[in-house]
Amino acid sequence: MRAPANLKPSARIFSVILTPKLLTPMRTFVSFAIVILMSTVVTETVVAQTLAAPMAITDPKQIASKPNAQVEPRSLTIEKLYMTRQVGRPTWSPDGKSIAFVSNMSGRNNLWLVPAEGGWPVQLTVSDQLQSSPAWSPDGKWIAYQSDYDGDELWDIFLVSPKTGKVVNVTSTREIAEMDPTWSPDGRYLAYEVKPKTSAAYEIDIYDTLMHEVKHITTGTPQDKGNSNPVWSKDGKYIVYTQEQAKGTDSNVFIAEVATGTSTLLTPHEGEQRYSNDDISPDGKRVLFTSNSANGYDNVGLLEIATRKISWLTHDKWEILGGEFSPDGKHITFSANVDGNEEIYLHDLATGKSTALPIPKGVNEPVGGRSAFTNDGSRLLYYHNGPTAPGDLWVYTVATGKSHQVTHSLVAGVRSEDMVEPYLVHYPSRDGKWTISALLYVPFNMARNGQNAAIVYIHGGPTAQTVNSFNRFIQYAANQGYMVLAPNYRGSTGYGREFQQANLFDMGGGDLQDVLAGVDWIKQTGHLDPKKIAVMGGSYGGYLSMMAVTKAPDVWAAGVPIVPFVNWFTEIQNEDPVLQQSDLATMGDVVKNKALYEDRSPINFIDQIKAPLLLLAGGHDPRCPKSETQQVVDAIKKRGGTVDYKIYENEGHGFARVENQIDAYKRVADFLLAHVVPADCSCMLTE
Repeated sequence: MRAPANLKPSARIFSVILTPKLLTPMRTFVSFAIVILMSTVVTETVVAQTLAAPMAITDPKQIASKPNAQVEPRSLTIEKLYMTRQVGRPTWSPDGKSIAFVSNMSGRNNLWLVPAEGGWPVQLTVSDQLQSSPAWSPDGKWIAYQSDYDGDELWDIFLVSPKTGKVVNVTSTREIAEMDPTWSPDGRYLAYEVKPKTSAAYEIDIYDTLMHEVKHITTGTPQDKGNSNPVWSKDGKYIVYTQEQAKGTDSNVFIAEVATGTSTLLTPHEGEQRYSNDDISPDGKRVLFTSNSANGYDNVGLLEIATRKISWLTHDKWEILGGEFSPDGKHITFSANVDGNEEIYLHDLATGKSTALPIPKGVNEPVGGRSAFTNDGSRLLYYHNGPTAPGDLWVYTVATGKSHQVTHSLVAGVRSEDMVEPYLVHYPSRDGKWTISALLYVPFNMARNGQNAAIVYIHGGPTAQTVNSFNRFIQYAANQGYMVLAPNYRGSTGYGREFQQANLFDMGGGDLQDVLAGVDWIKQTGHLDPKKIAVMGGSYGGYLSMMAVTKAPDVWAAGVPIVPFVNWFTEIQNEDPVLQQSDLATMGDVVKNKALYEDRSPINFIDQIKAPLLLLAGGHDPRCPKSETQQVVDAIKKRGGTVDYKIYENEGHGFARVENQIDAYKRVADFLLAHVVPADCSCMLTE
């Protein structure tokens, strides 16, 4: 993924627009009429860190393959794994009886309806195009959502009737992206983010569904800033939103008066700090927000709108993200991402006590459209994911403290018991400045004989994180006998501001060294043949894969860059303007820093590559255009190297259509099995 914080959805994150995390916490920006009422933010004394660090393995010799006599080796085919369903962002019906959600059960990412108690889902929309971000109107008559064209991310906003299936395109602007619709409490207006194709700045507009008129809440935003995440006050008179700078290191929360369009800054501060809005209290007096301003880590606080006084609810050294207020205003939700595992907490505002919900362990996030709560506050919708099964929607009942599963993504023939749970490992960076966290997947019954193969799987972003969630291709690889390392190199989210900013003006430098340090570490487990290690990744992970095979050519037996960029100069020239602003902010001026740009462009070092490569790209990708992939293919072919590639002309940044996912990852699987052969193992129990 290539992702500046302010390119939505998920910026250059390499993933299909499916999971609830598709919009990263880094979503923020500014408006045209700013009134600063106070020059400083008053804060209350914060509490001490409370969340304990998980146990991680630091000695590679302690890594051991788990014996499993019941595992079916090489039984997980690409076809089976990619036919498991993908469940994305949901929204509650106003009466709490139904849930609308995005799923690819039909092979396309369309909207489906399912009873809140569980049952057979019914497809609501039928389209060849990817649909996302459903929002159910308060009167129950419409569901708003966004859809683009073949992955070009020039979204339009549509309405669909949950009763008749009638679909209406309410924006119909082919060269303008409108996204993330959210309804006013009275159901008359839709607020959303809007960006022309040639602009780098997201603005916030309001659409009047009765008069069919558009009103601008923000206008004239500078090109190095953008506005996002509009949240309505319960009386419909105000919208709170976030403004973020292109560099991704500074953001603010604003409140806009809908009637006048006047915006007021709520979080004045000195230096670079991030503030992002989450919700407004039912009485309209407080804003729930997430910020790294207290201690350099994302934490949750409440801001009194009238006085700007801040009360911190958490003060941990992990990634804590705000959720929303309960309908009665007595509780708020937040989630805590502790080294890749995420729990949901319910915080009692009267007692100040935070309680982790008794729900399945893994990666959990409150979801549900306007709120994860039903309107009566009795139930909470959340997304549960883990390493051994795809993500699904669950409902937690507050009164009983129990949950039930609503969607079921596994299909017959794909067993959770055949999936590998990864080790959490920590290893030192090569420069000694950081401890790098990674997930290490070790196949069942793998012998410690120095003959096995491995894949280093690099996440995109770079402002993202590999978490302990289900990854179809990694599970396929482990079932085939590959050890898989997924590192969270410097620049990743989840480990505080200093770590996240450690690769600024050093893209492809220290972060690549962190990846290579992971290779050093897994070699010491004793399981691997050091000549049988492959590298792969998508988006920024594709870029780092290209940097790896050019800057450390002797390390790799094969490389699989997916939707990569390879040339900083042409990338900046051709990419989406939002990413262009982000790249200039994080790499510096192209002329002044020309030497850095040249050194960090792997296209300049194609002659160093020794490993065979397979590249995949999307024909409509606005983040990493297909021309980046074509440059590599042409250069390698010219020098007689080994390269294969496939461009999916009806896809964007990542592959949304199931048949393309299957085709793409079968190509990857066949390529790796041909060039990086796993040990010939019957996967019977070994000593």
